[in-house]
Amino acid sequence: MALFPCSAVPALRFWGLRGARAWTRWPRIPGGGWSVSCFAGASSDTGGGGHGQKKFLLQDIAELIKTRACQRVVVMVGAGISTPSGIPDFRSPGVGYYSILQQYKLPYPEAIFELSFFFHDPKPFFTFAKKLYPGNYRPNATHYFLRLLHEKGLLLRLYTQNIDGLERASGIPDSKLVEAHGSLASATCTICRRPYPGEDFWADVMVDRVPRCPVCSGVTKPDIVFFGEPLPARFLLHLADFPMADLLLILGTSLEVEPFASLSDAVRSSVPRLLINRDLVGSLARNPRGRDVVQLGDVVHGVKRLVELLGWTDDLRDLIQRETGKFDGWDRL
Repeated sequence: MALFPCSAVPALRFWGLRGARAWTRWPRIPGGGWSVSCFAGASSDTGGGGHGQKKFLLQDIAELIKTRACQRVVVMVGAGISTPSGIPDFRSPGVGYYSILQQYKLPYPEAIFELSFFFHDPKPFFTFAKKLYPGNYRPNATHYFLRLLHEKGLLLRLYTQNIDGLERASGIPDSKLVEAHGSLASATCTICRRPYPGEDFWADVMVDRVPRCPVCSGVTKPDIVFFGEPLPARFLLHLADFPMADLLLILGTSLEVEPFASLSDAVRSSVPRLLINRDLVGSLARNPRGRDVVQLGDVVHGVKRLVELLGWTDDLRDLIQRETGKFDGWDRL
């Protein structure tokens, strides 16, 4: 689950890619519409190119990985990788979290992630947070594919917008993970800034009690990024990771929330970028590159197609069996 894939609240600021920033959304391109050189229909793949360049395809990405021509893979993920686990995204009409949040009588849905409203009335946030209790949801095949990338020594870093913790639950180590919007695994007092044990935080939340610091009685807040808050320090790893990457995978994200979205442009222009997503988004739509590959449609199906081209189907099945103790069938994961 990714935070804030919505229109920016007026108070949000965007300070530029090189400094600490608050979250905001990509502005619409003047004149509307996207400037694209190619478009793929649902469940199809396409590559950038043109003007005499060879069209780059999903098979080419798989070959680069199989031959280890690419060994420093950076991955960007959003809410779209967690929806198959049963976690709603934010924007889907009627079923997304921003539709569901109407029941909390908020002035507007985004208020639940604003510090000013949280300090005024923290109860709606904690009622909402209860739905995200760790253990309520399980990783799916996409999470385990990313774990497999790590096990094969190919994952340089995974950058996630999600706060659901499913990347951790799949077994990806902290050293390989950058949780750009923070994590629900820990909490901090909003007054004295003392760390608050995650198990104590959730013990309060699950009985509908506002968690309070045992030292100063201040309200404790999970270590996720609210509107206007600074990003986690680990996000600065992007300054080293993206210039070093030799392959960028982008899975299940709208690429609308800054500064996360701009990372898709931070790899060198010669580096292949693979988008597996429901829609064509971000700079891959506005300014496609010659080695871009787009696989549109269901994210799990797109990952499955890549895994098959890699010859990793048995490896992924074995990993899922090892981690979950059961395997319900490839098409259902």
